[in-house]
Amino acid sequence: MPQISLPLKKNYLKLIENSVGSKMFRDCFDKNKNLTESGRLSCAFFVSSVLYLCGLIPKVHLSVKGVLKDMKKAGWFEIKHLKKGSVILWEKREGHYHLGFYIGNKKAISNSSKKKTPIVHHFIYQGRKIEKIFWHKKLNNSSNILNTIKEP
Repeated sequence: MPQISLPLKKNYLKLIENSVGSKMFRDCFDKNKNLTESGRLSCAFFVSSVLYLCGLIPKVHLSVKGVLKDMKKAGWFEIKHLKKGSVILWEKREGHYHLGFYIGNKKAISNSSKKKTPIVHHFIYQGRKIEKIFWHKKLNNSSNILNTIKEP
């Protein structure tokens, strides 16, 4: 059986870019309650889902606090300057922090509380200051593998 190795960084960046407009992060239920308020509070769900799918954190979260805690445990660290693929934490507004991804050229992707889907926007999101920028060393090397699969 041939094996196919999937490069981590390339697939990570494409997963982020291809999420724009997706409704898949809109709803997450606990019994009958929609914990993301139908997508209004889905930034942590979106970011943690991408990180989880790429093996960069161990589980999906619904809170920014939970995402940040798992990121730290999984080897994410603060950096001073934005890099394509870095995770951005924006300042608190209306009691909530906001998370997203930097995609280069002064652009970011994060969940829009109004559109209730991930959108592309300026890296300064709705006038919010960036509090922290995070990076993982696995994203430094383009030869790091996301997964190796066996094809029949």
